[in-house]
Amino acid sequence: MTLALDPAAQDLLFREARTANTFTDTPVTDEQVQDIYDLVKYGPTSMNQQPLRVVLVRSEDARDRLVQHMAEGNKKKTETAPLVAVLAADNEFHEKLPVVFPHFPQAKDMFFAERPVREHSAALNAALQVGYFIIGVRAAGLAAGPMTGFDADAVTKEFFPDGNHSVLAVVNIGNPGEDAWFARGPRLAYDEVVSTV
Repeated sequence: MTLALDPAAQDLLFREARTANTFTDTPVTDEQVQDIYDLVKYGPTSMNQQPLRVVLVRSEDARDRLVQHMAEGNKKKTETAPLVAVLAADNEFHEKLPVVFPHFPQAKDMFFAERPVREHSAALNAALQVGYFIIGVRAAGLAAGPMTGFDADAVTKEFFPDGNHSVLAVVNIGNPGEDAWFARGPRLAYDEVVSTV
């Protein structure tokens, strides 16, 4: 094996990890989420821009407001997951660039003065961070149920009403419940994906 990561960790993060569709009622604590974030914040993004923003949906009112915008097949699992996270790209991420990219503070205005450029970069880099977040949930020994089946515009307006964010994913988080897993879908083989030039 050429990988440095322990085989048990490989299983935890990738081979045995699955998208959960049911969860137990065991709570997910703020401390667990803090530990997840403190791990995954080190994942790379372009110019260290870190555009991901997360809203943790804990209150009954917020949960009801979210569920009404979920696709029918995602409503029940979102209603019953111990914790739901709404993950969005901050389209004004460039305002923090002088702090997170201090050796080149002029990048804020040189590269990201135009809103369409910011939106494109924020979407790409926040999507990377969504992936890191899911792996972090798994690293905490929890299951993640990431979804894109929802009315993105409505969820964005509901949870990021400032007009400066774009919701990318909703992730249910918790311990897997009964019949949590669908059958694993096939994966493409190495030769179908990788080429050498």
